[in-house]
Amino acid sequence: MTDTRRTDAVLLLVALVWGSSYLSAQTAAAALPVLTVLFARYALSALACLGLVGARRSRWSRDELRAGVPLGLTQAAVLVVETYGVAHTTAANAGLIISLTIVLTPLLDRSGHPGGLPPAFHAAAGVCVLAVGLLMSGNGFHAPRSGDLLMLAAAGVRAGHVALVGRLTTRRAVRPVHLTAVQTMVGTALFLPVAAADLPELGRASGATWAQLLYLALLCSVFAFLAQTWAVQRTSASRASLLLGTEPVWAALVGVTLADDRFTPLTALGAALMVAGTYWGQAVERRHRGAAAARMPEEPSLRPGMPAGPPDAPRRNSPATAQAGHK
Repeated sequence: MTDTRRTDAVLLLVALVWGSSYLSAQTAAAALPVLTVLFARYALSALACLGLVGARRSRWSRDELRAGVPLGLTQAAVLVVETYGVAHTTAANAGLIISLTIVLTPLLDRSGHPGGLPPAFHAAAGVCVLAVGLLMSGNGFHAPRSGDLLMLAAAGVRAGHVALVGRLTTRRAVRPVHLTAVQTMVGTALFLPVAAADLPELGRASGATWAQLLYLALLCSVFAFLAQTWAVQRTSASRASLLLGTEPVWAALVGVTLADDRFTPLTALGAALMVAGTYWGQAVERRHRGAAAARMPEEPSLRPGMPAGPPDAPRRNSPATAQAGHK
């Protein structure tokens, strides 16, 4: 296997893992209270990240702590709304609606868009909004399910989180593993008090439930993030965005094949429009950001071999690529 195909395979695997996370979260939330699920997910992720940080024998920098604490708070907010949402809708709908983040993020992160985004981007966003309406319609137009509304809110909160990631980490020596460790410790501390009363229930959870929790913590969070970080340093931002953008497709496939989710003609049309709209929006945003960068003075390179900071400092890719790293 060539290096390019290996990198593409890793990015597709990350998209598949993230796409399957909605069904795993839904299954775990059916067995345990949502806040207990989140505490377990954060605590297991924190233990894994602390092990990785300890193996590197390096301390946290001031920038990592300053960024990690507020980002830990916003990431926790994303996962609270998202997990409650997926508990009250289908896994397929959850994965498709949350992908609205891809077009919401550039509207909040204006750093690469002097003068605003082009009309084509707003048209793509409009397609995505129409898609959300169709996905919520089910068998016909009616009041949307609470879970769909929560997933819509989660997309907005996640877009704000990603915009904040860019604001707090750009031009700073922030190492991904160290930053993630701080975020997971913040989340663990937040959810421990509210989940404490249900910890005995967590201890009595079945092996299948613990398998879902471990999958969410170790694969959907730690492994996927590190794999994405490795892969995006070996390919272009546009290629990474294209491959990571298949996440809603995998979410729909997992929901239909494993959770027996059903698509009506309206929701199937909504799914197709959501995928088309997000890819269109990504392409427009990427071209606009590239054109804006070409008109600006050249900045220090963040390509592999010329790091601006520690060797594992993250690259500043487009928001569509960056948002996937904060699942």
